[in-house]
This record gives sequence, structure tokens and C-alpha cells, in this order.
Amino acid sequence: MSDSYHIIELHGDGIGPEVIGSARRVMEAVAERHGISLSFQEMEIGGVSIDRCGEPLSEATLAACAADSTDGVFLGAIGGPTWDHLKGNHRPEAGLLQLRAGLDVFANLRPVAVSESLAHLSVLPEEKVAGTDLLVVRELTGGIYFGRPRERSEKRALDTMVYSVEEIDRIVRVAFEWARKRRGKVTSVDKANVLAVSELWRERVKDIAASENPDIELNHLYVDNAAMQLVLDPRQFDVILTGNLFGDILSDLSSTLAGSLGLLPSASVGGSRALFEPVHGSAPDIAGKDIANPSAAILSGAMMFDSWQETAAATDIRNAVAQTLADGIFTADLVRGSTDSAGTEEFTNHILACLARRVSPSTVS
Repeated sequence: MSDSYHIIELHGDGIGPEVIGSARRVMEAVAERHGISLSFQEMEIGGVSIDRCGEPLSEATLAACAADSTDGVFLGAIGGPTWDHLKGNHRPEAGLLQLRAGLDVFANLRPVAVSESLAHLSVLPEEKVAGTDLLVVRELTGGIYFGRPRERSEKRALDTMVYSVEEIDRIVRVAFEWARKRRGKVTSVDKANVLAVSELWRERVKDIAASENPDIELNHLYVDNAAMQLVLDPRQFDVILTGNLFGDILSDLSSTLAGSLGLLPSASVGGSRALFEPVHGSAPDIAGKDIANPSAAILSGAMMFDSWQETAAATDIRNAVAQTLADGIFTADLVRGSTDSAGTEEFTNHILACLARRVSPSTVS
């Protein structure tokens, strides 16, 4: 074995165990082919952690995720109606926010690519989305989700949006770094015509662009216009840079381009460790029914291999997923609930079969 990696596996809630289970099978298969050793350590987060130890993220789980021996953290999904009665830091979602903050993974990377052959899966016209290839770079540990004070009474509520120069500058540099690897264009999204925070955001983006990245094309959009442009002309975008709240909304909106949240992976980077997770939620209504789409989790696994510079393994996974979809093997979310769809296990098995055939880019139509 030439390389060895240790992964903290956080199944979470709902369909989390199913999709992470599928992704693990695929990761282990491609690792064996490439002479890579993987070890997994299962821990708890979210609702299942609340049930087990009374809190959404235990000190033990956070310590394991942050340990020097950990090469990546793999998360399924969290939350569900079972825990809807809980408030504030006692909710499952608080565990994810605490994990991101604890690992200082301040940059969330959400790629969206729509090939010509799979454009028909989109809810938008094929001619609008075919060839889309964009990356949302979302600031993850600041902004209104973490701002204080935060208050709630019967008749009034208060949230605070805060960004420091340091927080803005570091996420801006990540976006320009990725633009240089891609097509050299950054679109910064804010609400500078209304929000003081966005005024500072835009000023810092302009300064860093001029002083450090004069070779990168930069433009600015207000968030409402950006949402409209994502639907009208998604192919205009390369790297979309934005804050926590706007990034949360825009990255979910971008799922319409690919056809389903079930196709979209993500990586959260920037700290001492990296966190990989599908964009979708826990979908408790379909948990345990063998109909969840594991693609996003599997592709998140590919992003983990990328982070280790195991490019060939990551490429094998992406090709296998693409070939499975090109073969017309679709989960229920992609055929809008049709009974003629593949279950989670069948879909995963087809990906594994493609891996066994070592599907190459030239064979994916």
C-alpha cells in the first residue's frame, strides 16, 4: 500500500447511514484498485447523538474529527422531525455548526456540473443548463448564523450579521485560488446596496482582486440578481464567491441545474481538517426505504480523494457515477417518483460494476 488515510465517519440522521454506507463501499473499491489503504472510525452527530449522549456534538466526536491522525471527516446528514421541538444549541443542526467552527473549515466548496448527455435531468430547459460548470465558494463560519447578539422573545427576534476583514479576506483568497485553477472568473455576490456588511465585503473583494489577482476577471452581483441569473444563464458563472447566508441559498438553488440535490457534493476546507458531505438534508420521510440517491455522498468521497491528491481514484469515481447515469440508472428523485427507478443499493451496485470495468472518460457519452 502506497498511501493510508484515516476517516471519521459521521452517519448522522435520516438517510445519512444509507448514503454514507454506499459512498464507503465505492471508496473502498476504488482504494483497493489504486493501492490505497482506508480506515474508518464511526462517530455520532446530530439527532442520533442527542439521543445517545444528550448533545448534538460530543467532545469526543469533535476531538476525533480534529485529531492529527484524521485525514478527513465524512458526514451524511442531520436533523428530522423527531427533534423539531428542541431549541437553539440543543437542535441537531447546532452540532454541524459547532463542528464547522471547531474544525475552522471556513470555506465551503460546492461544484455543479451538467454534461450535455445529462442535461435532460434538470428541471430547467436542456439548452439553458447543458455545459454548466460552476463552483460556489461559500464562507462557512461567520455571518448571520454565528453573529451575536441573538435573541428571541414572544414578540421580537434578533439575529446579527457580522464579518471581520480577516474573515472576508481569507474566503476571498480561496475563491481566487480556485478561479485560477478553473476558467479565471470570480463573481462576488452580496447586498452592498442595503447591508453595511456587504459594503465591507465588496471593498475587500475589490482590494484583493486589484492587489493580488489582477489576472482574474471579477464582477459583482446583488444576491437577488444572482439568483435570477443562475436560472436564466448558469453557464456565465465560473466561481461564485459569497457569504454564509447567501451561499446557503444559492448553492441549494443551483441544485435545480443538475436536477436534484442528490447529485451535489461538497467539501468544507480551510482549517486543519476537511469536512465532506452531500448538500442534501436527512430526508427522514424516505429513510430506510432504499430509494435515497447516494450520488452526492459518493461524489463527496471523490472530493476527499482529491484533497489527498489521489486524482486518479477521484476521477474513477466521477466517471463511474457519470456512466451509471448515462446508462439510464436513475433513483426516484431523478425520475420524479416513478416506480421505474433504481433503489439505493441497485444504483450503488451499478457504480461498483462501472468501477470494475474501469470506465474511462472516453466511454462516458
